[in-house]
Amino acid sequence: MTASKGLEGIIAAQSSVSSIVGATLTYRGYNIDDLATDSEFEEIVYLLWYDKLPTAEELAAFKKELASLSGIPEEVIDSIKQFPKGVNSMAALRTAVSTLSLFDPEAQDLSDEANQRKAKRLISQIPTVIAAFHRIRNGLEPIKPDQSVGLAENFLYMLNGEKPESVSVEAFNKALVLHADHEFNASTFASRVTVATLTDMHSGIVSAIGTLKGPLHGGANERVMAMLEEIGDLDKVDAYLEEKFENKEKIMGIGHRVYKQGDPRAKHLKEMSRQLADLTGEKKWYEMSIKINDIVTKQIGLLPNVDFYSASVYTYLGIPRDLFTPIFAISRTSGWTAHMIEQYRNNRLIRPRAEYTGYTSRDFVPMNQR
Repeated sequence: MTASKGLEGIIAAQSSVSSIVGATLTYRGYNIDDLATDSEFEEIVYLLWYDKLPTAEELAAFKKELASLSGIPEEVIDSIKQFPKGVNSMAALRTAVSTLSLFDPEAQDLSDEANQRKAKRLISQIPTVIAAFHRIRNGLEPIKPDQSVGLAENFLYMLNGEKPESVSVEAFNKALVLHADHEFNASTFASRVTVATLTDMHSGIVSAIGTLKGPLHGGANERVMAMLEEIGDLDKVDAYLEEKFENKEKIMGIGHRVYKQGDPRAKHLKEMSRQLADLTGEKKWYEMSIKINDIVTKQIGLLPNVDFYSASVYTYLGIPRDLFTPIFAISRTSGWTAHMIEQYRNNRLIRPRAEYTGYTSRDFVPMNQR
């Protein structure tokens, strides 16, 4: 046996949820460019779960059902209120989802029908949890979900307490669509490994959130925004990048392990960042991003990934930087649950081997002779 570091190049299983071929990302065979242009997030959830795009009637019924499930138990709200001040937002989400499982009557039911119902509750409740956590930590009472609007609009409403502009809803919806699934990324694979033991779906989501929490997976757009704030002004971009190039340091949000010819998702968020810059009148973050993009591409030939422009998009939407990764989890829950259901339906315990590199044939020495 020969080890592959990080399982790079290893085909771990078969899946029909999404695919990456060259610079093309598809969900169930549909190109991400088409989906990002014309789809609501709930359409994508439906597609990932049921392997088809919904009709207008199916989508309306699906959205209504998800909206009806968006409330969370008061006991979960009370537990969030007990979290320590300054707690990491992903740690808070991980704990809250684990708590949700205690109040789910079907938590331990692994039937296909129960798993589909739990997936609906999870995709509906996680946005409510994140918005509630943010308001509670700021001394505010959580806002109950508005069941008359879609998931993207409802989250922005619960977070900020006011009806969002249509362009803001469009931008957030697009971000959710673009982050919904990405083949066997670390958190998705973690969720599949977890449920392959035939544990419950909530445990799979907790594993995925814990994996996404790590800075080598989630959080890249947080670091992009931190970089933009560190630079501060458009006229300081050149000097900042020159120093980075000289020290051979990484530029946040640039390059991708899988996409060598550019991340197909980035251009959609680039356009939404431009529109939100116009809406808010605060063009600095967009203009800085464009300048960094142009210089880095010209100097070292690398292109931005999906996280690069999502940083300014979320900032324009009034979302705090430490909620960027929890928002990633809102979207990716659609893919996580799709993969877990796929795993349950054709399960085999995921149990790889290791290439042993330790000592061999050592002679045991009794205690009185050591």
